[in-house]
Amino acid sequence: MKIIVTGAKGQLGSDVCDALTSRGHIAVPTDIDKLDITNGSSVMSFFESHIPDAVIHCAAYTAVDKAETEKDICTLVNEKGTENVAIAASRYNAKMICISTDYIYGSDSSSPLEITQNANPLNHYGLTKYNAEKLAAKHCDKLFIVRTSWVFGNNGANFVKTMLRLGKEKNELHVVCDQVGSPTYSYDLAELLCDMIVTDRYGTYNATNEGFCSWYDFAVRIFELSDLTVNVTPVTSDEYASIAVRPKNSRLSKASLDASGFCRLPSWEDALSRFLSAL
Repeated sequence: MKIIVTGAKGQLGSDVCDALTSRGHIAVPTDIDKLDITNGSSVMSFFESHIPDAVIHCAAYTAVDKAETEKDICTLVNEKGTENVAIAASRYNAKMICISTDYIYGSDSSSPLEITQNANPLNHYGLTKYNAEKLAAKHCDKLFIVRTSWVFGNNGANFVKTMLRLGKEKNELHVVCDQVGSPTYSYDLAELLCDMIVTDRYGTYNATNEGFCSWYDFAVRIFELSDLTVNVTPVTSDEYASIAVRPKNSRLSKASLDASGFCRLPSWEDALSRFLSAL
């Protein structure tokens, strides 16, 4: 298959390109330096020049706090950009995977969230990603929507790399303990996306590494596996000042993966260990 990958220089997009190539597919990587997804005519021309079988849409505005003060650009990239990609995918009868987020849910419950859970985005980033899902579904029939959370990987900034840097600079850190979810290794998620794109099992999926933890638990485990001695103090979301409100429950049910016969990802602890070894 020939598959366009938007956001190919990003954390997930780079791993998707590697995974596609290793499986014998033709990956067509593109990023902002090659294609402005907010320009509909440019997106259509790009599809016309490549005639893809599919597109895995990883490009997004993901600076959650910054999005609260840059609402226009966040909306443009996440909503209009996704709509342009979906329109082009439909025009060329290509499959599309649209990457979404746990932030669309905004639930305070303690139960794993099903894909049927009502959307309740608590910040502007989450709102634009939810709107992007709806725009993609409006234009593209051959659509996979994949909601993920807490992504970390080799390429780009993420929580793990931040903790490793701070752990070498400070002896004590304060980390939020009342937001619970699942860290997701971009390498593992990329493998699942490659499994999906060769099928016609379209629909909405939650996809993260297995198991749940708080950001505090995650930080403690990072330092344990890295042999860094850091005193990590748990704090609540109210005690930790941030511009954007974040959901306290990001536990995602994988029932949709099970129902469609897709394999779940390994545990987040296993994924973290592999990632640190790779670093």
